[in-house]
Amino acid sequence: MPVIVFDLDDTLYEEITFVRSGFRAVAAYLHRRFGIHPEESYAEMIEILDAEGRGRVFDRMLALHNRLSVQLTKECLAVYRSHEPAIALAADAVKCLEQLAAFPIYIVTDGNKLVQRRKLQALGLLDDPRIRRCFITRRFGVRNEKPSPYCFLKICELERANPEDVIYIGDNPNKDFVGIKPLGFRTVRILRGAYAKLRMRETHEADRQIRDLAELKDIIFE
Repeated sequence: MPVIVFDLDDTLYEEITFVRSGFRAVAAYLHRRFGIHPEESYAEMIEILDAEGRGRVFDRMLALHNRLSVQLTKECLAVYRSHEPAIALAADAVKCLEQLAAFPIYIVTDGNKLVQRRKLQALGLLDDPRIRRCFITRRFGVRNEKPSPYCFLKICELERANPEDVIYIGDNPNKDFVGIKPLGFRTVRILRGAYAKLRMRETHEADRQIRDLAELKDIIFE
């Protein structure tokens, strides 16, 4: 029986929804502290994100309100990371988890330990009986984040499975597949999120590509 392993961000839910949720929390915090209109600061953060990416969103927004300081930027980041996210599983993920409930299912996700745990909690995945275990890779050290195969090999140990018995579904060809393909893991790339249009050399690309998780069952049962 195949073992199914999912990435989290932009695989089982849209990561941008977490970003927007975090911006809402920061906007509410700044409104309480300084009376800055929350819709105004939220709109500014979204505009900066779209124009420049995530790197200095809080710095840029605070500067617009003459509130820029290292301390306040740190506070905004802490609010962003610690907020209770308003996020939900993608519709195709809900159906996919139902269809694959008979299979061993795992999640492997990179990122800040507390942030990723809050996401998993908000999505109902930590307590979902269909999920055997959620691996937050940074708990095992930064060196064991993807592309390291560390957590995938742990799953093989738990399931007494070989790498070729494991199917991994992720979205980021920069790191999701390059470390596990040489070991024989089966890889599937879902084309959505920030990396949907990114094309990489064969070593980094997955064995198969899909646009919807509904397509996964055809790969599993072929």
